[in-house]
Amino acid sequence: MHTGLAAWHRYMHTGDTALLAELIAPDAVFHSPVVHTPQAGHAKVLQYLSAAGQVFADTGFTYVRELVDGPEVCLEFTATVDGIHVNGIDLIHFDLEGRIVDFKVMVRPLKAMNKLWEMMAATLEKR
Repeated sequence: MHTGLAAWHRYMHTGDTALLAELIAPDAVFHSPVVHTPQAGHAKVLQYLSAAGQVFADTGFTYVRELVDGPEVCLEFTATVDGIHVNGIDLIHFDLEGRIVDFKVMVRPLKAMNKLWEMMAATLEKR
């Protein structure tokens, strides 16, 4: 299995933010489904991904499909947030050391995206 992807799955299973911090490259970029500008740098990407981990805790978050092409990974997920079915994908690009250099999230339907935006904003504001 792809080493970066295996580490990502370990993080998703454990929620260990120390593991997540090690997994993110210094110059990583995060693309949110609702924030217009990419969020660049290790600290920002760590902030967004760990907040997403909190938002999706106890939602039945599950990866249902996985496509891997070298350093590129597409993971389709489902969850239920406040009674709203969420379907989305994580597009991840790993470097040669297996660290995340680019992470893009896309979510559907609009009702789910709006709910996630609300919950992510509240979680990020607390930090």
